[in-house]
Amino acid sequence: MSELTRRTAHEMAGLLRRGETSARELAEAHLAEVERTDRALHAWLSLDPERALEEADEADARLDVARHEGPAALDALHPLLGVPVALKDLVSVRGGQATAGSRILAGYRPPYDAHIAECLRDAGAVILGKTNMDEFAMGSSTEHSAFGPTANPWALDRVPGGSSGGSAAAVAAYHVPLAIGTDTGGSIRQPAALCGIVGMKPTYGRVSRYGIVAFASSLDQVGPLGRDARDAAALLHAVAGRDERDSTSAPIPVPDGLLRLAADDDEAAAELRGKRLGLPREYFVPGMEPGVEARVREGVAALEAAGATVEEVSLPHTEYGLATYYIIAPAEASANLARYDGIRFGFSVREPAADFIADYKATRGQGFGAEVKRRIMLGTYALSAGYYDAYYLKAQKVRTLIKADFDALWARGFDALVAPTSPSVAFRFGARMADPVAMYLSDACTLPVNMAGLPGVSFPCGLADGLPVGLQLIAGPWREAELLRLVRAYEAVTAGADWRRLEPAELGLAAVPDAPTPAERASALAAADRVASSTAGWPAT
Repeated sequence: MSELTRRTAHEMAGLLRRGETSARELAEAHLAEVERTDRALHAWLSLDPERALEEADEADARLDVARHEGPAALDALHPLLGVPVALKDLVSVRGGQATAGSRILAGYRPPYDAHIAECLRDAGAVILGKTNMDEFAMGSSTEHSAFGPTANPWALDRVPGGSSGGSAAAVAAYHVPLAIGTDTGGSIRQPAALCGIVGMKPTYGRVSRYGIVAFASSLDQVGPLGRDARDAAALLHAVAGRDERDSTSAPIPVPDGLLRLAADDDEAAAELRGKRLGLPREYFVPGMEPGVEARVREGVAALEAAGATVEEVSLPHTEYGLATYYIIAPAEASANLARYDGIRFGFSVREPAADFIADYKATRGQGFGAEVKRRIMLGTYALSAGYYDAYYLKAQKVRTLIKADFDALWARGFDALVAPTSPSVAFRFGARMADPVAMYLSDACTLPVNMAGLPGVSFPCGLADGLPVGLQLIAGPWREAELLRLVRAYEAVTAGADWRRLEPAELGLAAVPDAPTPAERASALAAADRVASSTAGWPAT
């Protein structure tokens, strides 16, 4: 069973087509893996094994029909047919939960499927359930989930990143080969980096947001998480494309090249020859951990050794990206979250003999967590009379300048930019909870891509202090297939690296019966820190 879960999605697809396993066996193996280790990880908020096994049986029936019809019929099936997939818990699935990591949506069950859920069912993927996340996708560690944090399978006392931390941890821990995340300022790429997997934020508009609980509508984008480039490409192919129900969904054809990434390493590596890559100096931010910078520089050297040309470039408005993002994103969140009033759906407080306003305040006061309240207040202030022009409008103008920096590099003929994904490896529970600015700096290397609406992908490039480091590639609009071919090329040229053969270091500890939950670990760390702080300066005994 565990051997099955260690396969990539494209390997699983081959086994299914050859009849060497069944979709039901795959689903049962992955559900067993979740049962074995998720107490210590808390990657999942809900599982639906009954529905998953029904979907697996339907996939097996489709495979059986195709086998009888011949090789052409098998080739026509989508590679995700029968493959287990996880959804971040802000994706609407008819009759299932969609909490967005918040108590204010506790009990809400969507009456419809999100566009991407429809696409996955059409492809025949098997949806196992919903993964944990920062509340309303606001966070970089998954510590802001109303239902408790998620642990990183590489180190159980550390975060998996966020806000798609549950999805990233589930893929890294072999609970599923593929998962859906959303990326508003780095929330796919940063957890992918911290968990040692591949995560892509597509071009804004490539994937429909219909049925996705909104955070910041002009920044949010749905994307794939997987263990290699071919898997991520297949998942993106399944969910991308125009959707008439989402006016921001672009009528751009989905490239079939996403399903034709080279299997042969020599063929894949050839993709790097002659490519011109830019290395933005501004992405090596102050405070970047030395081990992270070392692995990133080694990754860049590997790209050069394989035939790419790397030139240092400048994105001069990057330094304004963080401040600009934290005006625009909270402003849009303030507007989007106004709908949670305790009347139409989700959590509701009814105070005895109270009026509507009191109920409204009590519902939002108890239903939202501290980080969500913080961002609502920031956004409401930025949009308020007398401050709209000074903050929100000016931030949008700076956003245009950030995008212009990227456009200038594409005009100079660069195929892509290469940069760090995160300035640090996974940090300990609680390390940044008391300092929101330090937490926000986790996304300093990723959020400019959202501001410009561009595609970006993070992929592992080694370990620092035993923890994964992510390298990031950024390209012009609609060039997801080209980016993933470059990632596949990097995988080929580093295929012999020792770190590629390592499993997450503490995954075995997660399987220990009665292992502490992430919430228990976080609480113990916080207590130890309080003791250390209170005894600081005491004379040695």
